[in-house]
Amino acid sequence: MPRNKYPEETVQKILDVSLKLFLEKGYEETTVLDIVDNLEGLTRGAFYHHFKSKEEVLDALGIKLFWDDNPFEKVNSEKDLNGLEKIKKAIKLSFQNEKQQKVGIMSISLLKNPRILAEYIESNQYIVYPFFEKLFQEAIADGSISAMKYPKALSSLFTLLTSIWLQPAIFPCSKSELLERLYFTKDLLENLGVPIIDEEILDYVKNVLEKMVTE
Repeated sequence: MPRNKYPEETVQKILDVSLKLFLEKGYEETTVLDIVDNLEGLTRGAFYHHFKSKEEVLDALGIKLFWDDNPFEKVNSEKDLNGLEKIKKAIKLSFQNEKQQKVGIMSISLLKNPRILAEYIESNQYIVYPFFEKLFQEAIADGSISAMKYPKALSSLFTLLTSIWLQPAIFPCSKSELLERLYFTKDLLENLGVPIIDEEILDYVKNVLEKMVTE
């Protein structure tokens, strides 16, 4: 069989078709065969050449959607915002990306897979954390966040709290317990002089929690 001259196009096609089906039918109801049947001429072999499973597709979609609509890059160009305002806006933009939110909620069950969990933690450490660190440094420099001795530690803690500790798939809990963690995080940050979580962000997070935790 001849090699595919354009593997990137094949991967893009698989991701586009999968996203459409996941949003229309739901992740659990969509099978690999469903995806292949909508690939217009591509075979199951072509699918498995690029992805080992449907889980890998969903994982790749989450990363792709982040880079396609990176909220940190958007706020960096807004010169009228100070560092704290940029942090808040980046968080709000991430919640306003409906496709990314839906894929994120679908991905919760994947975190029970040790390999995917490890990749998730690594991606937050090497992708998300540097973006937050840059904005925290800017906020400290312009005075919108109180002067702090340990900006790197603050950035790391914030990433850990929001992506790991507030993730019920990693630290199982009831809805009331998760809300308690959220308000604790808000108070903790405010006591550190970092008032990031405002009422609008709380509303966004609560809306997501309603879909994540049913108890």
